[in-house]
Amino acid sequence: MSGSAASAVEVPRGVLELVISERGGRSIASRQFHEGALRVLRPHYLDDSGQVCYVVVNPGGAYLGADLFVLDVEVGDGADLLLTTQSATKVYRTPGSFAEQRMAIRLGEGARLELVPDQLIAYREASYRQNTHITLRPSSSLVMAEVVTPGWSPDGASFRYEELRLRNEIRVDGGGSAEPTLLALDNLLIRPPLDDVTGMGFMEGFSHLGSLLVVDARVDQALADELYALTAEHDACTGISLTRSVCGTGGLVLRSLSNSTGELNRLLGACMALLRERWHGREPLDLRKY
Repeated sequence: MSGSAASAVEVPRGVLELVISERGGRSIASRQFHEGALRVLRPHYLDDSGQVCYVVVNPGGAYLGADLFVLDVEVGDGADLLLTTQSATKVYRTPGSFAEQRMAIRLGEGARLELVPDQLIAYREASYRQNTHITLRPSSSLVMAEVVTPGWSPDGASFRYEELRLRNEIRVDGGGSAEPTLLALDNLLIRPPLDDVTGMGFMEGFSHLGSLLVVDARVDQALADELYALTAEHDACTGISLTRSVCGTGGLVLRSLSNSTGELNRLLGACMALLRERWHGREPLDLRKY
């Protein structure tokens, strides 16, 4: 059975649960649980804003066939979390079954989350699925960054992996008895063996892909135009789309194509720096991990 058709086993190789609460102007973990090949390092604070930073670690070093990783993150009312990873997420050959990550995120009133993992690297004959379900309040603020890059292959070609599926479902909880309303469904599917992903209308001759997803009541066309103008300073092909407005909040999705992980990191970092300074009066991120 091919990797794209097989199902990952339902016994997680790694589980991580994290609940962040606000206490006296600082955000802290009020619940923390890990099992298997996932854990977090000790929390630290990059500035005096009270935002807590946690680093997710996979001691196994990579995702393999049939691996399932499950993360559950809750940021309570008024709390502020920066969540990143210790290093790149590497997906190696997955014969017989795909590797999968499932992540559930809940943001309370006035909660803030910056989700900034290191790049995702898909190697030769790798199949990987990433499903992220997010529920937030109209007053919440969410910024998610992602960089996808092909791993090394013997012939030097860029697209030797089998499949990448990255799905983000974002819903807004307006309160009351109504079910949370769908704000955005961002679904990225790359299957090099079945489609020509190198040409027009897809990767446009580039090998690396960067995404920035922002949900906040302050998102509007003027902000999208400003971010787009900022990306013109970088060696990448970029587009930005706005979501509809739900309960007074809205979002934008930025996609950028390049041939360099570093260039995409600089581009996304510049966009995030603008948002951090504009909305929170904070310095640009400096996540030195090495």
